[in-house]
Amino acid sequence: MGKSRKSVTREYAEAIIIAILIALFIRTFVVQAFKIPSGSMKPTLQIGDHLLVNKFTYGIKIPFMRKTLLSIDDPKREDIVVFIYPVDRSKDFIKRVVGVAGDTIEIKNKNIYLNGSPYDDGHGVYTDRLFFPASIQPRDNFGPVTVPAGHIFVMGDNRDQSYDSRFWGFVDLKDVLGKAFIIYWSWDKGSKDVRWSRMGRILH
Repeated sequence: MGKSRKSVTREYAEAIIIAILIALFIRTFVVQAFKIPSGSMKPTLQIGDHLLVNKFTYGIKIPFMRKTLLSIDDPKREDIVVFIYPVDRSKDFIKRVVGVAGDTIEIKNKNIYLNGSPYDDGHGVYTDRLFFPASIQPRDNFGPVTVPAGHIFVMGDNRDQSYDSRFWGFVDLKDVLGKAFIIYWSWDKGSKDVRWSRMGRILH
């Protein structure tokens, strides 16, 4: 009887350990949850949206070492990516890729130009009628700058309310954690309502 109980206890312990290891593996290399804390990506992403981020899309990376074991693909323009915030590496940010390596970015009175041509900005939303000159701040007039190799230029969809590459520069591809692909839960903290219509929404 004693051996039987010990055997059952051991089996449960082994099952729990295996489950924890699988969960850690998935979180580290495959999928991670991410919560939206600010309105910089409105209306695409709302405060209180909970996302799943595909960490496998751009390759397999060694945790904490920022080294890629297997490179699969690089972020493309329009991708919504989660990355380590360059100014404070204890935080993760989420923005949309506007420029990739070699692209020249310029902004004139809120209009984005990519490699000298008007950018088809199908996601950007502008809510402020004011236009700031570049001498005051880079929000509305910026560049031109060329994205260096191994980096991307990112912006929030809520263009007038986003602190992004216009202010603090490029994102190193080594700091990109993954691509956001689906909203699995959404909670409006103010009204304390569940946003059922947003759940299961695929991100583009």
